[in-house]
Amino acid sequence: MSQDRNQRTPLSEEYLRASTLGELTPLAAPILLVEYDPQWPHRFQEEAQRIRTVLGQHALRLEHVGSTSIPGLTAKPIIDIVLVLADSGDETGYAPALERAGYQLHVREPGWYEHRMFKGGNDEVNLHAFSAGCPEIDRMLTFRDWLRTNEGDRELYAQTKRSLAQQEWKYTQNYADAKTTVIDQILSKARRAAR
Repeated sequence: MSQDRNQRTPLSEEYLRASTLGELTPLAAPILLVEYDPQWPHRFQEEAQRIRTVLGQHALRLEHVGSTSIPGLTAKPIIDIVLVLADSGDETGYAPALERAGYQLHVREPGWYEHRMFKGGNDEVNLHAFSAGCPEIDRMLTFRDWLRTNEGDRELYAQTKRSLAQQEWKYTQNYADAKTTVIDQILSKARRAAR
C-alpha cells in the first residue's frame, strides 16, 4: 500500500493479514477502555529507558503517544511509543536488539512510511518505528498535544471511543479505523489553530 494511503479507508482483512507477522488473531473480547492512570507516563519512561539502553544512538527520538499519553483521557491500557530511527526499513540495524530486549515485531508496513510495530511488556506496549522526517510522526504528536490542552476535543474523542468500544469488532484495527473521522476532524481544528 502506498504511503499516501487514505486514512479514512479502513484496512482490509487481506492487508492486515499481509502486514501482520504470525497469526492475525480476532478479538476474543470487547475493546477494554479504562480511566486514565497517572502511572502511564512512568511506564512510558521505563520503556523508553529500556529502548535507549538497547538501541543507543540509533534511537533518535522516543515519544509517548496515543490515549495513554493524554492526562484525563479514557484509554486502552496499552502504552503507545513512537521510535524515530534514521531508517525504519533497515530492520537489521535495530530489530534484533529490540527482540533481545523482549519486543516482538508484530506489523511490517513497508509501503506506509516503512512502519514497523513491535509488541512488548506482555502486549501492554505498542512500539511504532518510523524513519526521521515521516509525516505520521508529526500527525501523532499534533493530535496528542492538541488533546492535552483542549478539554472539549478531548471529551469528544473520549465519547467517540466509549461509543465505538461498545460495538463488536473482528480486529482491534477495525476499532482504530472507526475513530479516523473524529481524529481527522480534531486534527483539522488543531492545524487551523496552529496557523
